[in-house]
Amino acid sequence: MGVKQSVKMAKCVVWDLDDTLWKGTLSSGDEVVVDPRILETVKTLDERGILQSIASKNNHDDAMRKLEEFGLAEYFLHPQINWNSKSSSLTELQAKLNIGLDTFIFIDDQEFERDEVAFVHPDVETIDAADRFLLTDLPRLSPVHVTEDARRRRLMYREGEQRDRSELAFQGPHDEFLRSLDMVLDISPAGGDDLLRLEELTHRTSQLNSTGIHYSYDELEKLIDDPGHDLWVCELTDRYGSYGKVGMALVEKSGDQWTIALLLMSCRTVSKGVGTVLLQFLVKRAAERGARLFARFRRTDRNRQMLLTYQLANFHVVSRDGVDHLFENDLEIVRDYPDHVRVNVDA
Repeated sequence: MGVKQSVKMAKCVVWDLDDTLWKGTLSSGDEVVVDPRILETVKTLDERGILQSIASKNNHDDAMRKLEEFGLAEYFLHPQINWNSKSSSLTELQAKLNIGLDTFIFIDDQEFERDEVAFVHPDVETIDAADRFLLTDLPRLSPVHVTEDARRRRLMYREGEQRDRSELAFQGPHDEFLRSLDMVLDISPAGGDDLLRLEELTHRTSQLNSTGIHYSYDELEKLIDDPGHDLWVCELTDRYGSYGKVGMALVEKSGDQWTIALLLMSCRTVSKGVGTVLLQFLVKRAAERGARLFARFRRTDRNRQMLLTYQLANFHVVSRDGVDHLFENDLEIVRDYPDHVRVNVDA
């Protein structure tokens, strides 16, 4: 059950400005203009949940004023407008957005700039600006379904920026800042309305993903009604807003033997100290019901952090076959939830 995705979906499009996003060279004094088709492309990608940013060699303040004039500034996260190399701008964006370089698409009219990025970041797909009007037709930028969380993705990143600024300004220990966020994690059985988002999570989440296996909408729909499986979903909110549905767990149940077939959490939860809460919930639930708790783990090139999560949660290897591991938790240690997040369970 679960299938690999043949086309890895892109998560962020990074635009050059001169003769790419707009026509003309700003620093040369040109009266730059934006083609209405570009405006439509930017808005369409945003509605699909595709993040967008800028990597441009320009004067920052002048370029930002133009983006504001065109009504486009709000669509671009962490714009890199400076005189540095385009590859260094991509490095900076990867760190700020915390997504894989292989999920970026970079578009520029200059072959040199595309080659420079491709040389430093071979995982980044580069596109000639001559093809910019075809972006919305690319399979990597055309999700089959667009969830409500996807439509809000840019807004959620903006809320994240507010949190980050508040944290930098906060005077005191990190734990106190986390408590000041008033975080609430709601854990509940998945319903029909959750399935599109859960399908999306299995495709988009790679670092905190226990197997890297993708599940389709139809597969998840069957699991909801299967008494031999529990499918859990969790949503995180705080005083700045909602992070959306950030985690899921699929548990196979055979008598008193439970096996976590898939556990994943959005990378956006890592710095908020809630990445392990869903796993703690499963440990608590198994201990309360006298079940033995196992977990499958498949090593990928991205999910070492999930391996550490299992190990720190007292899971021990009971069998191994290549990259596939089977863990068991003896349930002798059942930890409380962290005190900086309130956990609501609707079971």
